[in-house]
Amino acid sequence: MARPNDEVEDLFQEYADLLSITGGDAFKVRSYEKAARAIGGHHEDVSTLDVKALRAIPGVGRSIADKVAEYFATGSVRAVEEVRAKIPDGVRRLVAIPTLGPKKAAALYHDLGIASVDELVAAIHAERLRGLKGFGPRTEENILRGVELLRQSGGRVLLDAALAVADEIVAVLSAVPGCERCEHAGSLRRFRETIGDVDILAAAADSAPLMRAFRELPLVAEVIVAGEKKTSIRTAEGLQVDLRVVPPGAWGAALQYFTGSQAHNVRTRVLAVHAGLKLSEYGLFDAASGELIVSETEDEVYDRLGLPWIPPTLREDRGEIEAAQRGELPELVTEAHLLGDLHTHTDLTDGVASLEDMVRAAAARGYAYYAITDHAPDMAMQRMSDEKILAQRERVRELDGTVAGMRLLHGTELNIGPDGEVDWPEPFLRGFDVCVASIHSHFTQDRATVTRRLVRAAENPCVHVIGHPTTRLIGRRGPVDVDLAEVFRACARTGTALEINSAPDRLDLRDEDILLAKRFGVRFAINSDAHAVHHLGFVRYGAGTAQRGWLTRDDVINTWPLERLRAFLGSAQAQQ
Repeated sequence: MARPNDEVEDLFQEYADLLSITGGDAFKVRSYEKAARAIGGHHEDVSTLDVKALRAIPGVGRSIADKVAEYFATGSVRAVEEVRAKIPDGVRRLVAIPTLGPKKAAALYHDLGIASVDELVAAIHAERLRGLKGFGPRTEENILRGVELLRQSGGRVLLDAALAVADEIVAVLSAVPGCERCEHAGSLRRFRETIGDVDILAAAADSAPLMRAFRELPLVAEVIVAGEKKTSIRTAEGLQVDLRVVPPGAWGAALQYFTGSQAHNVRTRVLAVHAGLKLSEYGLFDAASGELIVSETEDEVYDRLGLPWIPPTLREDRGEIEAAQRGELPELVTEAHLLGDLHTHTDLTDGVASLEDMVRAAAARGYAYYAITDHAPDMAMQRMSDEKILAQRERVRELDGTVAGMRLLHGTELNIGPDGEVDWPEPFLRGFDVCVASIHSHFTQDRATVTRRLVRAAENPCVHVIGHPTTRLIGRRGPVDVDLAEVFRACARTGTALEINSAPDRLDLRDEDILLAKRFGVRFAINSDAHAVHHLGFVRYGAGTAQRGWLTRDDVINTWPLERLRAFLGSAQAQQ
């Protein structure tokens, strides 16, 4: 289920959008946007805090704190409901269209009476928007692309939201008497970036207690179907969860089958047929006699097919069967292999936690090293300056090695400008231990321009890592138009690592891009891009994405000991 902090963050962001649509005070809009980010990133559960404690959160004043308390006391906020009532539901849905935003949604409603996504699409095709200020052909093109993104993501949830629900359900069901095994399966076990529905598999001699416990979970809003072998529910957020209970002896075959993918399962069934066997969710059988051969564990099923166990993240029929037959499956990188995080933020720029809090949280994860990479000055809204970053560097040096012996690296996230230049001149940049460079603007440049832009950044002798290389936000913004092969070739030549940004709405690079980049010999960094303490745990999703890209520990620079990492960072500058 959503964290209480996330619920409030979403509510206040919606309130800010609604205020903007209705022409509310700009300062008030910004105040609620700032408070939303601060509450979402706060380390304590805000539902447990009184008004005084809420006001201690930066950016949360008395009025906002009172609204938080009202929400958890009544389930709603009167001020939000009042402004919601002023705006048709369709207009509120317009705000969800990537690239549109509340101000443009308001203009469409007030000037043209457009109150739904379908009406907006029809109006664009009829060229009714051409007379509105700020709505030219390029804007129309971007809106249509945003509508397509919105429709593609319909009914699917991000990986982190699905995992949170699955983890909660698995924990509860595992404690039910008689439950011998319980695990999530399906695309979630394979760490797909978005999930249509959650599959839970359990093993028990008697399914009734598990089915009853599942139906009675507090998160259940609707029981879709209730059966002896399968029950399906829907959460209040609209996510469907299916529970299947199988006999303990069938666990392995069922887990293999319900993990998928469909394409992978077709390949394994073909292998079974060629061996005179039949594979199903109930087990691996002799095709002639029908005798059960194996079914208790996945290892047994794969072994009888002449294969080693194949990690779920590889089961997409992208060469894993052939690699397994040759004995060449990679030893995949895991979250436990990460020795540090090379892209994080503090409240010096757009983070919500102090340097000290972020360092303590990183040390608690057992990291050997940790980089602080606040934004550079070309993102003007962050108000970075030479003086601020140098003062932070002094504090980083003071803290280095003092928290659980963890070594600290002082870095920055540079902005890749429209021509490929980055913030600060080379002499100043050489004072940083690590520089991540990312695109934060001019997302609609043409393919050749964006490609050259990223290549120039990779060629910069002070840039060590290209951050979130395609800039996508899943379901909200598509990737930039870029020749990735050319960028990967440049990164391999210059010794510049590519980031696997672990933020669940980014997961950038995506798995298909990682597979391609690996062929060029590129190195990678699995980073959290944390803007709050709890964001440090995002690397769970980045590690899963890296596995889907067939990466090993040696491919990922922040699994290396500090000495080797420092040598890489130094050599990246030396060879350019």
